[in-house]
Amino acid sequence: MPGSPVIPCLRYADAPAAIDFLCDAFGFERHAVYPDDADPTIIHHAQLVLGAGMVMLGSAKDAEGESLYTWSTARNLGGVTACAYVVVPDPDAHCLHARNEGAVVVQEPADNQGYPGRGYVALDPEGNVWSFGSYDPWADAG
Repeated sequence: MPGSPVIPCLRYADAPAAIDFLCDAFGFERHAVYPDDADPTIIHHAQLVLGAGMVMLGSAKDAEGESLYTWSTARNLGGVTACAYVVVPDPDAHCLHARNEGAVVVQEPADNQGYPGRGYVALDPEGNVWSFGSYDPWADAG
């Protein structure tokens, strides 16, 4: 199987804008995007890739099947319950690019405390926390 078997899934109030932002600011590429036939502002499912990693996302909508999971957005909840970590070769350059594309950097690039690597933390426009760093837990596991 290519890539990681663990794939974060997110919901966005404005999924089309989130897709554009994640691609422009963080370097993801569209792998698959399935908009609603009648309303292209609704994204049923999208897959974005970065290297061997992937995130999946869709529109936060009040649909019958969604009520089982009570999907929401970080902004609607007033906080986050998880963060996506993405391995990048140069966190400083990645941070500069993300900031230039409108990402809100909440933790500037710094060396990790207590383990190797360097990283930074940013928010996407809907308040999800994204952590980017050079520490590769697959390669550095001892």
